Amino acid sequence: MIKLEENGVFLVDGKIVKEYGSDKKEAAKGTIAYSVLNSHNKSDNMDKLNIKFDALVSHDITYVGIIQTARASGLTEFPVPYALTNCHNSLCAVGGTINEDDHVFGLSAAKKYGGIYVPANQSVIHSYAREELAFCGGMILGSDSHTRYGALGTMGVGEGGPELVKQLLKNTYDINMPEVVLVYLTGSPRHGIGPQDVALALIKATFASGFVKNKVLEFAGPGIASLPIDFRNGIDVMTTETTCLSSIWETDETVKKHYEVHGRPECYRRLSPEKVAYYDSLIEIDLGKIESMIALPFHPSNAYTIHEFNENAVEILRGVEKEASEKFKKAKLDLVSKVRDGKVYADQGVIAGCSGGLFDNICEAAAILDGKSTGSGYFSLSVYPTSVPVSIELTRNGATEKLLEAGAVIKPSFCGPCFGAGDVPANNGLSLRHTTRNFPNREGSKPSDGQLSGVALMDARSIAATAASGGVITAATDVDYDFSPKEYHFDKKVYENRIYYGYGKADKDAKLILGPNIADWPKMYELSDNVLLELAAVIRDPVTTTDELIPSGETSSYRSNPLKLAEFALSRRVPTYVGKSKEIAAVEAERTSGEKPEKLLEVLGKFGDADALIGSTQFGSCVFATKPGDGSAREQAASCQKVLGGFGNICYEFATKRYRSNCINWGILPFTLAEGEPFPYEEGDFVFVPDVRAKIERGDEEFDAAVLTKDGKKENIKLYIKGLTPDEKQIILDGCLINYYASQNK
Repeated sequence: MIKLEENGVFLVDGKIVKEYGSDKKEAAKGTIAYSVLNSHNKSDNMDKLNIKFDALVSHDITYVGIIQTARASGLTEFPVPYALTNCHNSLCAVGGTINEDDHVFGLSAAKKYGGIYVPANQSVIHSYAREELAFCGGMILGSDSHTRYGALGTMGVGEGGPELVKQLLKNTYDINMPEVVLVYLTGSPRHGIGPQDVALALIKATFASGFVKNKVLEFAGPGIASLPIDFRNGIDVMTTETTCLSSIWETDETVKKHYEVHGRPECYRRLSPEKVAYYDSLIEIDLGKIESMIALPFHPSNAYTIHEFNENAVEILRGVEKEASEKFKKAKLDLVSKVRDGKVYADQGVIAGCSGGLFDNICEAAAILDGKSTGSGYFSLSVYPTSVPVSIELTRNGATEKLLEAGAVIKPSFCGPCFGAGDVPANNGLSLRHTTRNFPNREGSKPSDGQLSGVALMDARSIAATAASGGVITAATDVDYDFSPKEYHFDKKVYENRIYYGYGKADKDAKLILGPNIADWPKMYELSDNVLLELAAVIRDPVTTTDELIPSGETSSYRSNPLKLAEFALSRRVPTYVGKSKEIAAVEAERTSGEKPEKLLEVLGKFGDADALIGSTQFGSCVFATKPGDGSAREQAASCQKVLGGFGNICYEFATKRYRSNCINWGILPFTLAEGEPFPYEEGDFVFVPDVRAKIERGDEEFDAAVLTKDGKKENIKLYIKGLTPDEKQIILDGCLINYYASQNK
């Protein structure tokens, strides 16, 4: 199905050539990615990019914090179109008035600063961007990891909120020129195969090895022509799960028609590699060989063909149960019981969000269920169209009627099922979802309360086939059904009636409306000469997701209140973390008030003259994780640690650039260890890093440190912080991005 080639290749007249006479560096300028990045780069050096984006997008989990941070840093108006969508905290019955308070704040901010406000249930964030903001050759930055519009000719990048703050303050997004990977498509998908099947196969092939980590995926090849625009968008949005930085596709008449249908024909232009283009590596996908796929808990890369899964279900599900038992001590996951009489029964199906709720997906699911029944048993099916215009068209063409008749429930546009705030299954439930992720707790369970269920990702077509089989997991390629693609008509009338289009209309006299839960950030201090870190959490899993660092679901209601949200940090992975961090922060608070806490004097005395060190040594908590930060772009995975007094992360590598950037922007030292270097230390052990400020200022990348274990043993270790930009150095020195901008505005 998929072949990987680590070595670079040329694309010459649309054909792969492994050796060619052209200079590789010069030919690398022939990629689409180079062209788009070059047109947005404000530096004179394409190796060190300073990018300004054409538009920004945020949802109601992130935009309050972003605007509050930018406001504290001197924001006067939004310099580019900035869409504030309300698709995550849409449920306004969780935590009292606070979700709707955030929405009211968002509208008031759009009026004051000149933004675009998309009310709750009108559209999910990425659907709106595809419909109204994307254009060929453009770039969009979003505070959501699935900011991907490459199939429409727009490079989308998902980052933590502080990176959007920089854009709002007319600064740049600074990165080294990323490697570009050619994704070469051939063939055409078989009947019953959908975009999630291709995406899961791609993620399985690339995630574990880090083959495309922080790189740009450039899609080309004759196979693209066989794919409708929704199919392309459905693959593209899932590229986030490969850990790539961004994506871009060749554009053609299909893309041109998309812009025409959406009333924006001027946004189309042909994008394709030049006659000769060089790529750093290659992924070949034969679309005709893709099979119906399923990704088992707890990651999209844990993928199998549905046929392979059904043949080995007991063994595979036992592996999932084993992983669950290692992660969660208070809850037991029983999935083997889903296997009965040689068949695997699921409890729920959900088609939703920026990957699943697309027009074509739902139309084909309706065709599979036409005249059939989801049954009156435990299995249920929910369908969330991705926007109101999509919902209107599904109603007009009869797809909604077919689904309702079959027993499906049609719900409003909402991202909740993607992160555990909608359609939470029963304990030990197995939910099949065409959504973006199946991380632990993404379905809404609470292992600390003995509740645990699991999500398996599947394409909408196979979910519909499963629904028609009464919940028996079934590949769509195994069922007979007729389907002719439906033509889509975009009706913008509802947007004209409901969306506030305020870009370019900033009203400096408009008042921000702040509900009682919207709080400012606590005071944060600049980096001291030395740091003493106490390990408050040690996680040795191969990968730690942002959902484990700060859970999704009901915690979303508190994302406008840093102190309340911080109470949930690592709560489902290391329940003792918050209490331990608070104890450490209390000691540091004594130190900053001029006192000399006995505990601190005792520990510092092991590293030198305690009385001399205590005035120049910050004391904070630290998280060790093997590879932290896979998944969401949510800055709160880092900011909650800082609010609780966290000053460092130690790891072998960061799973994503965006999580490392979040740590830096919140003044958390992003330490790494050399590959294979042992780190046998546990919670309660101390790490002392002398002269850290001076070394950061000089640009040193290697730090001599010492560890003091609970039993009094002292050992020397080496830590590393590599590749900081000048701005990143200053942000760390100032203590966080807020302090950095405050110092500039003095």
